[in-house]
Amino acid sequence: MSTSATRAAYFGIDGDRYIPSPLTKGPWGDQLSGTFIGGLLAHAVERDAWDADFHPTRFTVDLLRPVALAPMRLRTTVVRSSSRLRLVDSEIVQDDTVVSRASTLLLRPGDHPPGKVWSTPVDVPPRPSRFPDTGFAGGMAFWLYGADLDNPTAGPDFTPWQYVGPKHGWVRELNPLIDGVDLTPFTRAALAGDITSSLTQFGDAGLYYINPDYTLTLSRLPDGPDIGLSAVTHYSHAGIATGVATLFDRRGPIGSAMATGLAHGGFRAPTLDEVEKLGGIRPNGAAG
Repeated sequence: MSTSATRAAYFGIDGDRYIPSPLTKGPWGDQLSGTFIGGLLAHAVERDAWDADFHPTRFTVDLLRPVALAPMRLRTTVVRSSSRLRLVDSEIVQDDTVVSRASTLLLRPGDHPPGKVWSTPVDVPPRPSRFPDTGFAGGMAFWLYGADLDNPTAGPDFTPWQYVGPKHGWVRELNPLIDGVDLTPFTRAALAGDITSSLTQFGDAGLYYINPDYTLTLSRLPDGPDIGLSAVTHYSHAGIATGVATLFDRRGPIGSAMATGLAHGGFRAPTLDEVEKLGGIRPNGAAG
């Protein structure tokens, strides 16, 4: 697959190795952001084990170790394949060590059953008519909704989530994940899923939980580039947290995401000056 995008990709390819750009640095120190780890693991499934007759229903990422800003390889294994389901493991390997992994369950769609099933209503903020032309790492544009639902804030300013109350966000990835490869709906969903941790675990003192995993469940793939998230729950005790969010697109809810968290200080989103120095674009306008 090729892309006509002119924006810089997060990863280049050298043989069978994926080379991260400086833009992939996460907010917890000199290591790869979990957002891009999930994107790479989803890409591995699409690269090696995709079947258009199946739908990715559950995607679980385990962030086993810090992923260095260094070359890495991707491995996949089809654990189970039948007429109705396919289970795929994918791994990121650095120096012969598995640093992150994912399990992806794909199911074959069929006839939809009759009747209705109850679900908790979720307040979905309207999809913004425009997006900032930069954001976290210079590429993922955010509109963040906190106490004032009528006036969202553009990322990478996360202060709207620093309060006790409902939190929402819309995101749009502007950069290619991998040089020469188009972003797919599944990869976009995987990139957005990691945001669940920050969304559900931000408090009035800031973000003091780092997530060792996240799980994304999808009844369908997102329609279009924009993905929204609404925090549903947060529970925590003795430095351990769990959070759940609803995911939606321009047509409505598409699934849920869950992240666990461990108490950990040091979160710091990049400033706009830092984004610009890393090669991102300063937000002088908006992407429609």
